[in-house]
Amino acid sequence: MYTTMLAYSTYSEAGGVGKTTTAANLAVAHARAGLKPLVVPLDPQDGDLSRLFGVDGRRTESVDNVVRHMIRRPKGEFDDLVRTVEGVDIVPEHNMLSDLAEYLQREKEQSEAMGEAFGMHAQLLRVLREAGVPDTYDVLICDPPATEGPHLYNAINATRSLVIPVEPSAKGRAAVEGLESLVVGLEEQLAVEVGVLAAIPMGFKNTRDQRSILDEIDYPIPEIVGERASMMEGCWMQQCSAFEYVREHRERRRDYEVETLAQFDRLARHLESEVGLEAPDPPEPGDVDHEVMTV
Repeated sequence: MYTTMLAYSTYSEAGGVGKTTTAANLAVAHARAGLKPLVVPLDPQDGDLSRLFGVDGRRTESVDNVVRHMIRRPKGEFDDLVRTVEGVDIVPEHNMLSDLAEYLQREKEQSEAMGEAFGMHAQLLRVLREAGVPDTYDVLICDPPATEGPHLYNAINATRSLVIPVEPSAKGRAAVEGLESLVVGLEEQLAVEVGVLAAIPMGFKNTRDQRSILDEIDYPIPEIVGERASMMEGCWMQQCSAFEYVREHRERRRDYEVETLAQFDRLARHLESEVGLEAPDPPEPGDVDHEVMTV
């Protein structure tokens, strides 16, 4: 679908596994290497990526937003939706996402009454193509909610690839067991091929049970991230990525936190290599003070 752009959705059936922080930190890791990433979060809940990056201040106002573009009722240009934080372009979430299914269904009925086709799960893809996103950006990341529905289907239809954070626990085991059937089901639902670029175990403590769970994962595991609850909570408190949190909000840089940043850098390089995308200025993994090139 996209010839040069890396596109993926962060997804997990299980909640609380760090899906949104993974999307945010990978986006910053791509930007740190001189690439231009666009993040389109689609979660209608308040604890979302827009909140993490502090760009959700107008979510309750009657302003232009991605839902209006998906139902062909925009108030302006797509580019005007974008906010830039830490070198990452973000399309902020809006409360209209809570009723996305109803808005899309209504537009579908109106279109069909006029003899026009309207694919409910292809509208984000249409919006991004019409806005020239594949020609403007190097990386597209969608962060949909965990529940199945138009948010998830539109995200996956637009990216066709998944990055899946995995909790190495009994709950995570159930999610791992359902990964393959989930991917097959999404392919059947959307009539597209869906690839898994990586599974990322989060909160790993290297127990025997956790190691056995990892052995059951058939997808690539380029990095295994340890338990970093305090670090990630700090990101939410300060509304920033882990990179900025360690650089600006830590008096002392803890080695294990710097190593986690290095893991996100290496993950970004792995994902880029999957589509043959070469970053122009990749930092030494974990180099917190690396200056980002202006794209």
